[in-house]
Amino acid sequence: MSNSRGRGLQANALSTFDTVVMAVAGSAPAYSLAATTAVLVGAVGLASPAALLYCAIPMLGIALAFSYLSRIDVNAGASYSWVGRTLHPFLGFMSGWALVISATIFMVAGSLPAGSMTLALFDENLADNTALSTVVGAAWFVLMLLVVLGGARLTVRAQLVMSGIELTVLALFAVLALFHTGNARTFEWSWLGFSHFDGTAGFASGALIAAFYYWGWDVTSNLSEETRDSRRTTGLAGLIGVGIVFLLFEVFTITANVILSAQQIEDNNANVLSVLGEEIWPGWGGKLLIVSVMLSTIATLETTLIQVTRSLFAMGRDRTMPSALGRVHRRWNTPWVAIVVVGVVALGMFIASNALGSVGDILADAISAIGLQIAVYYGLAGLAVVVAYRKMLLKSASNFILGGLWPLFGALFMFWIFFESLGQLSTTAIVIGIGGLAVGLIPMLWYWRQGSDYYRPARLDATRTVAADYVPTGATLPDSPVHEGLSTDF
Repeated sequence: MSNSRGRGLQANALSTFDTVVMAVAGSAPAYSLAATTAVLVGAVGLASPAALLYCAIPMLGIALAFSYLSRIDVNAGASYSWVGRTLHPFLGFMSGWALVISATIFMVAGSLPAGSMTLALFDENLADNTALSTVVGAAWFVLMLLVVLGGARLTVRAQLVMSGIELTVLALFAVLALFHTGNARTFEWSWLGFSHFDGTAGFASGALIAAFYYWGWDVTSNLSEETRDSRRTTGLAGLIGVGIVFLLFEVFTITANVILSAQQIEDNNANVLSVLGEEIWPGWGGKLLIVSVMLSTIATLETTLIQVTRSLFAMGRDRTMPSALGRVHRRWNTPWVAIVVVGVVALGMFIASNALGSVGDILADAISAIGLQIAVYYGLAGLAVVVAYRKMLLKSASNFILGGLWPLFGALFMFWIFFESLGQLSTTAIVIGIGGLAVGLIPMLWYWRQGSDYYRPARLDATRTVAADYVPTGATLPDSPVHEGLSTDF
């Protein structure tokens, strides 16, 4: 298990269809609905569909930012590279660090439900056992760790199976819900308006949680070095992914509001989708949706692992983190050191999480903390695209709106919900969210003083970017600045 300088990830491993699947799996529709519906309804009540709608509009702006930026800089670090080369290397590092910390926290927040859902298939009472849920969730996590270690193609094959079953089950229940009778309340169009929010602070707290729903589609950008025609494909797949999960989120959140009472949603917390399934299809419904959520959770553990390990790989390669993180496995072309490090850290956090309380308590604080960190790196990417394309924004209406105005709106929205929601969150969520970001100052300042080239970047300018030719594996010298097997601008 060694690497040579210049050895890169496996180029051209993924197709457009593969990356769309990864984008949808990254947002994890079934998991997000199961884990977050109770948290969202608890925060904004019947305004939950509106929170998802009004967060989708700026989120599309951020997806457009990622799309435009991926055209001019192919890098596994994505926003870490883009923000560093447009705004400032310090901000770029914090952008990458925000993703690393949020993804690492999610390893725990995602693995616990995977464990409890698996146990619920056999015995409902076992699902409430936090210690047992942790053990089973950790087993799923280790399995996904091995899949990610096995390479991009193996990862996508596993995704096709898991996400295929998940989306089929969700589509079935979306249709069955239309024929359901005996509803708790009647649908009202006001649920999509602003009237049910408790002022701007209530709207901000709902939007922060909604940001967590959507988070994950940007895994396509972290896979850019392994994707065919990535300058076009990764951004397009992200946009399609956001559109698909938006429709699923709205359908099921409205369905939950119609069929379930507020008390049912509150009482069942992370199990709300199972209860909804039981109401729609008594007997089989709950079990089928539990399977869907379980597969969705395991699938998004996989995509989150890709995001954090590819980001750490890019940081190790740039020597803004220990350079060992940039090592690539000779056979599988995966950043094996980064994968092992993430695995060890996450398993340690699984053990520590047992001291924090029930699955529901851990989820609520983790989701809010992750929401803060998502807002930071999405917001910075939204600003980065405006700077990178500043000389081209007035050359066409599409450049101005899609590459400037909409991403800028998305960025400002992300920063607004970050600051507005601080007063609404628990102390634990703020400590995890802000404290996690603050820890990043230590490696950032250390490696800045060590003289990493990342802190003297080639500025990213869309007018000067020339797409580099594909460099075949083995064609570069050991000290070449072009990463082997990778079309890049460095």
